[in-house]
Amino acid sequence: MAMTSGPDGLGTRMRHVLEVLESDVAKFLADIGLAEYRPRYSGVVRALLARGPLAIRDLASEMGVTHSAASQTVAQMNRAGLVSLEPGADARQRIVSLTAKTRELLPLIEAEWTATTEASEALEAELPYPLRGVLEAIVEALDRKPFRQRIGETAAARELLEP
Repeated sequence: MAMTSGPDGLGTRMRHVLEVLESDVAKFLADIGLAEYRPRYSGVVRALLARGPLAIRDLASEMGVTHSAASQTVAQMNRAGLVSLEPGADARQRIVSLTAKTRELLPLIEAEWTATTEASEALEAELPYPLRGVLEAIVEALDRKPFRQRIGETAAARELLEP
């Protein structure tokens, strides 16, 4: 499943890997009878299991995604009957909770998490570098100096930005 054509930029390659992984997880979910459950839902389910009902803003923070991304995922899950939304203290705030339907599916969902974790560990064992370590190092490096700053420091960017 090597990328044989198209741009070879870092972002393109990372998106491709993520798409391949998520697609195969989704296929496995369908195989075990969870066709309506998407891999992206797991971050929401894990956060709500760990912390209980949360406002979307807090859920986004817990998951490490934008408010918009969390809101879109929650909306999809709400349509599928996997979460419920209640008004919060503020009229703009919505509190997200797992539904009874999701709680009934938890044994299957958690079994998928275990299988996916085992498969991830087996994949990582085949790689020349520890993937989790590389990803953590990338996040730490970007925390030290954002990619926008790194782009701006290049000679090509200086040529574009100078009058």
